[in-house]
Amino acid sequence: MKATSAPRATARPAEIQPGQSIELLQHLHILTRDGRLNQDSRRKLKQVNHLVQFIETLLRELPQTPEGPTLADHGAGKSYLGFILYDWCFKALGRGMLWGIETRADLVERSQQLAQRLGFERMRFAHMSAAESIVSQALPERIDLVTALHACDTATDDAIGFGLSKQARGMVLVPCCQAEAASLLRQHKALFLSQTPLAELWRHPLHTREMGSQLTNVMRCLYLESQGYKVTVTELVGWEHSLKNELILAQYTGHKKHSARERLRALVEQFGLQTLAQQRYSLAWASVSEPQA
Repeated sequence: MKATSAPRATARPAEIQPGQSIELLQHLHILTRDGRLNQDSRRKLKQVNHLVQFIETLLRELPQTPEGPTLADHGAGKSYLGFILYDWCFKALGRGMLWGIETRADLVERSQQLAQRLGFERMRFAHMSAAESIVSQALPERIDLVTALHACDTATDDAIGFGLSKQARGMVLVPCCQAEAASLLRQHKALFLSQTPLAELWRHPLHTREMGSQLTNVMRCLYLESQGYKVTVTELVGWEHSLKNELILAQYTGHKKHSARERLRALVEQFGLQTLAQQRYSLAWASVSEPQA
């Protein structure tokens, strides 16, 4: 009689970090029940884990307090980032609070249930809009770090507005698709083509979309600098893993750059984006006297 061999143990995927919870990754449907990663999940986990490393560094640089750090993941979605952050950083820290803010009630309820099942006691989830999150009494008056991973279109601007209102010490932003600026460039394209050869940079529809995205992120960086943040822009992971790959790191220094405010205004005037900018970057248009830099 032929002996049956014991089933092989599934090798631990290289993308899973030492100590990372297999149970959590399975609940998030990043890992299959037998511990495997498909190609899409592999890319997603690589992005999130790499982003967590940036956030972990910022958490370590925060002033130490008995309460620990507060972090808000704005536009949390299914809270992949929040759960992995808690598992990786907050669980071992033993203090601090992590908030997930999301507009879709079903995702908030699902995240609450999963946090309870896993015993993640210092995770909270808030079902509210961007505007509500700024004024809500349910959230802390101040938040140390604000994150936004692949926040679509204006959701990254919502996260920035929230971070400014909460006097965040740092923001970690990975913007997603951005249509607002491209729409305005498209409206005024004929006029710009008659005025300047630079309009060739966005004459074709594909270039209009890319130019709108580039302009939006440049304006976001200038806005953050004008409000007292040191800004670094880099790649999150290699472009082969995601085209939505721009990472904006902002750390509060208190040094509000007047030059950044003036450059933001000049850029807005140059490209006819006044309506967008005055709505999204209102603090840069406030008539207040600030020290020049």
